[in-house]
Amino acid sequence: MQNSDGAENCRRSLVFFDLETTGLGQSCDIVQLAAVSGGHSLNLYVIPRSRMQRGAAKVTGFRIRRQKLYLHRQLVLTNSLREVLVSFIAFLQMLGHPLVIGHNIRRFDCPLLARALDELDLRAEFESSVSGCVDTLPLAREMLKDRCLQSFRQENLVKELLGVNYKAHDALEDVRALQALYNVLQPTPELVCRHMFTLDTMENKPAVTASKAKVPCKIPGQRPLWEHFRHTVKVTESKAEDQNGL
Repeated sequence: MQNSDGAENCRRSLVFFDLETTGLGQSCDIVQLAAVSGGHSLNLYVIPRSRMQRGAAKVTGFRIRRQKLYLHRQLVLTNSLREVLVSFIAFLQMLGHPLVIGHNIRRFDCPLLARALDELDLRAEFESSVSGCVDTLPLAREMLKDRCLQSFRQENLVKELLGVNYKAHDALEDVRALQALYNVLQPTPELVCRHMFTLDTMENKPAVTASKAKVPCKIPGQRPLWEHFRHTVKVTESKAEDQNGL
């Protein structure tokens, strides 16, 4: 596949991803994993091994009582961490080897995801299912450097560019909002490829120019696993307005 075709895939094949966790440190645990791609969505919960930190519980609304997970005092159904990760991988494979997009994922979400994948021996399966990852935080900073914004937090960018507020710190609402934000930003395929990284290269300094980008923007073949995990993945066709992410 030629590079121009690969760059086009950088623009069109996207999954927006977010985690909610027990805290902000790299030793915290995953509580919620959500992803959207167009009208498809995935939203799963996990009972973490570690306790919810007070600040995280206040911001997210998660509480754990007697090995049950509550969100804003409502009991939510949970899966094991393995089931959640296997379902996420199957979701990615169903959508054709996409790019995984998230806000501040290079420093936070992806290291936590990599640790969990390593613990369950699923890292190779994940990496063979995606084209790479892109963090919209540095991407937005580069694209909006002349806007004199006070903050590049996702909530602030959504308010500035879309003119709306949303329920932040809920992973599903975050990814829907990010998808809408990304559609407004409309970064070029070349810019997207310049910001691409993998779980192996996420600790490296981001490339400055397109010629220095280390991650190829082409989609190799994949082994379909979606049918094996249909019972664990919640894929929904959202309404027309949800296709805009909000």
